[in-house]
Amino acid sequence: MEENISIVNLTKGKLPSLPFVLIKNDILGKKYSLSIAFISKNKSKELNNKYRGKNKPTNILSFPLSKKEGEILLCPELIKTETKKFGRTFRGLLGFLVIHGCLHLKGFEHSSTMERRELKYDQKYFCRH
Repeated sequence: MEENISIVNLTKGKLPSLPFVLIKNDILGKKYSLSIAFISKNKSKELNNKYRGKNKPTNILSFPLSKKEGEILLCPELIKTETKKFGRTFRGLLGFLVIHGCLHLKGFEHSSTMERRELKYDQKYFCRH
């Protein structure tokens, strides 16, 4: 089975194992080609400034490249500092942000509809008991 996903860690840190392929296929479909890159705080700030006009690092950036292709950039260093703020583990917050990014690539903007979808996928992949 073709996965249509590439994951690149451009940081020095070790990342937790997450169901990236399942999340991607569930939200975007098996034919969607997704690139996920883990970047430094400095690179996050540089790209956030360039593409969003915000001169600070961000935990996630999503870029739709076409209808069937996109990329998500995540900043693990920043995400680690935000775990308390969001009341989540590093793995849980990272997974939630992958869901968040996939929904943006699917065309959703911040709204109650997007939040309901985030909750649905978050419960499916990270809130099992």
